[in-house]
Amino acid sequence: MFPGDAVSVEVEGIVPGGAGLARYEGRVLFIRRSAPGERLRVRVHRSHGSWAEAGILEILEASPRRVRPRCPLCENAGSGGCGGCSFQHLDYGFQLEVKAHILRESFCRVGGFSGDEPCLRALEEPRSFPSAAWEYRNRVQLHAVRPGGMAPSGKTTPSGETAPSGPRVGFTSSAGAETRVIPANDCPVADPGIRALLGSGELEAPAGRDRFTVYSRGGMVLKEGGRSRGRVRLRNRDLLMDAGLFFQSNAAMLEVLLEDLDSIAAEADHSLPLADLYCGVGTFASFLSAYFPYADLLEENRAALALARQNLDPGGHNFYAFTDNEWVKIKEPERRSAGYGLIVADPPRQGLSPPMRRWLAQGPAPLLAYVSCDPATLARDSGELVQGAWELVDLACYDFYPQTAHIESLALFRNRHGYRQPPA
Repeated sequence: MFPGDAVSVEVEGIVPGGAGLARYEGRVLFIRRSAPGERLRVRVHRSHGSWAEAGILEILEASPRRVRPRCPLCENAGSGGCGGCSFQHLDYGFQLEVKAHILRESFCRVGGFSGDEPCLRALEEPRSFPSAAWEYRNRVQLHAVRPGGMAPSGKTTPSGETAPSGPRVGFTSSAGAETRVIPANDCPVADPGIRALLGSGELEAPAGRDRFTVYSRGGMVLKEGGRSRGRVRLRNRDLLMDAGLFFQSNAAMLEVLLEDLDSIAAEADHSLPLADLYCGVGTFASFLSAYFPYADLLEENRAALALARQNLDPGGHNFYAFTDNEWVKIKEPERRSAGYGLIVADPPRQGLSPPMRRWLAQGPAPLLAYVSCDPATLARDSGELVQGAWELVDLACYDFYPQTAHIESLALFRNRHGYRQPPA
């Protein structure tokens, strides 16, 4: 198959990333915004040897789980449109089923878990926490609309040309021959404050930026390149955050996750400290550290760590502006004389580095709570952890991002050997 070829196929299932999987003459096709069981006429956009990417030309037989997208920028068929909501064509209940299936399959396919392992019980029915399906997203990344190299609407380019009227910002396209910015004056998954900004027509990128982030909750709006810093109310605390730094995009679901982590921390060994690895602005430690004598916080981003210092109550906590590999180098010699009552890890999409996996696999705590935004790297890391000191005892899926294929989960591990601090 070559780009431009049109073929008819039947969709077998949905893979990580949200595309439907089909086969044609022995080659695999990945088709955005398709659903299992559908018969489609598709056009190939990109060919990669044994597999290709395609967009829908015509739905020959639709799935009963297909629904009409609420957003006009999210097309039912074709390859264009906004690239954010890859699941908006599926009913919400089915979205949850798909995500739970992808999570389980990742543990079996990537992590090497099998039906013979006791910890597979945690994978049979992962706990699932649904979200409000619309207006849930507090943090969005926007792109400047500069068609043909022009400046945003109402401005002129250096050559004196006036940019066309219309929205000044938008989202990146979903697929096709090249990525482009789709102008947007609304986003139904965004917080009402962000929707109002988009609808005003006055929102534009900061000078010199083609990409920027906006955060909104409870009437407060923060914008990267403008007023970017403010306090967000979560459960019973106000946390200082910055729109330019990572922060969870669904505050309501973050509160659900924090409640689960609080229950885990309540059962931990409170005679030992807490470790908050990849701590960001210190969100988890801010809520959990009261159980422990002190907390060690690891974060490579120094700007985020500076906010973490302000978010935690004074109490002699330790803040490490290290990479995870640097952390392992200083902690490995201490393994025989120190440990933690609870370790919480929330790594980026690439998961734990090999040195961090090896260090954690030794079991330096009775409990490990691993928060993940990528099922494949979570499964890979979990496979190595259970070969060490841990057993997987619980798995939960938190739907931080309805209408998208993103999956946020929490894997809880218990040290099968127990853990007690060695004598000094």
